[in-house]
Amino acid sequence: MTKIKEIAERAGASIATVSRVVNGSGYVSAAMRARIEAAVAELGYRPNAGARMMRSGSSRMVGVLLPALDVHFFGILAHTVEQALFARGYQAMICSTAESPEHEADYVSAMLAQQVDGVILAAVTPDGAGVARLRAARVPIVALDRALPGTPTVAADHRTGGRMQARHLIDLGHRRFGVIGAPGHSAPVQDRLAGLTEELAAAGLPPPVIRLGPVHGFEACRDLAAALLAETRPDALIGTSDMAAIGALHAAAGCGLSVPGDLSIIGFDDLPAARYTIPQLTTIAQPIREIGQAAVDQIIALMRGETPPRPAPLPLTLIPRGTTAPRGGTAPP
Repeated sequence: MTKIKEIAERAGASIATVSRVVNGSGYVSAAMRARIEAAVAELGYRPNAGARMMRSGSSRMVGVLLPALDVHFFGILAHTVEQALFARGYQAMICSTAESPEHEADYVSAMLAQQVDGVILAAVTPDGAGVARLRAARVPIVALDRALPGTPTVAADHRTGGRMQARHLIDLGHRRFGVIGAPGHSAPVQDRLAGLTEELAAAGLPPPVIRLGPVHGFEACRDLAAALLAETRPDALIGTSDMAAIGALHAAAGCGLSVPGDLSIIGFDDLPAARYTIPQLTTIAQPIREIGQAAVDQIIALMRGETPPRPAPLPLTLIPRGTTAPRGGTAPP
């Protein structure tokens, strides 16, 4: 079993300094902390959790509350956050709320019972009972992807992303739009919808036909798109996520529509699956892993009683691929 002495030798630090990092107590310079944390990860050091908690009063455990782990965006976030916490000597208690305020409140109670040192969460709603319990317990909180008033938040600019989606399609000559997405109550979905609607209005175009559902999944979004296409025939469909856009791609095929010849489709996120559709999915990329890492940096600072660092800009990037083309045209090779 790895001992603190071995970590000290590997990092070129004193045993006392290593102990401060491992137990989360006392000041250690950022450079030295990084060396020690790297040595901890390399040597696979595992402190005795019970003894450490008795000494320091810290569980070295962070709660991570996400809406769904089978939604690829949140799955990537969960993996990134868990690995980043592990590298810093923390364990992650990851829970999925299934977009249920009741589940969220129950999981918060379980996390408080485990005496987590902090919580990273994408809240179902900003005023739910779970959030209220965390605030009452004075547990450090970082909001992830979905903003919470008065709480450090790490998220992309979803409103700007929606404007980027609409602008790309407008520049291609499209004039009639549909939007599909889920879950409808999600703040990022609503922000993207607001942004794209603003961009269409600024271009003097009519508002889009919108279909939002409660369930974020390929099949549910495919059915939303199929219902929309049965009612109207837009030039372009905007998915509030890549999952929604991929569902729309399958719905278009079921309706006998060619993409992008008859219908352009754009998504949001740039999930790995976006490169494996036929044709490949045009999308707005957000830096998912950087978002997860920034959330970990924020929560660790809060748990240490420090002012959390200002997150670096989280740029959004248009990734044009094969599902969008000029109106009535085909995508470039």
